Amino acid sequence: MRDFILKRVAAIILPFICIYGFYVILHGHVSPGGSFAGGIIVGLSFIAYSTIYGIEKGRVKLPEKVLTWTESYGTLWYGIMGMVGIVKGAPFLANKLAGVDLGAPGALSSGGLISLIGLGVGIRVASTMVTLFFTMMEEES
Repeated sequence: MRDFILKRVAAIILPFICIYGFYVILHGHVSPGGSFAGGIIVGLSFIAYSTIYGIEKGRVKLPEKVLTWTESYGTLWYGIMGMVGIVKGAPFLANKLAGVDLGAPGALSSGGLISLIGLGVGIRVASTMVTLFFTMMEEES
């Protein structure tokens, strides 16, 4: 009976934890938090899922191929956003110098490319956390 209640509560709460993690990632440039903290929250929601429902079900939700892909392309996304400045004749990761519109201060679209850079970093951090968890659980058994 204990597992039944735990699984039902987790099924209700974990999607909201994951959404909150993406909220922290996307609003990190205008509020406390950021891409690293949001990535940790998203990663921990998947780790909690794997802990509650079992490692096998967690691996079905996020197979190793998907984790490798998100780690690689999260880093690639960061690099592409940084290259925008170089393509426009400015330094790497330049926003204002590259002519990127910074938007209104305090708005979600403010900061130029910072929110897009944060999205790549958050995805990379989340996938790395889940990969480390699966690797440690693999070595334990």
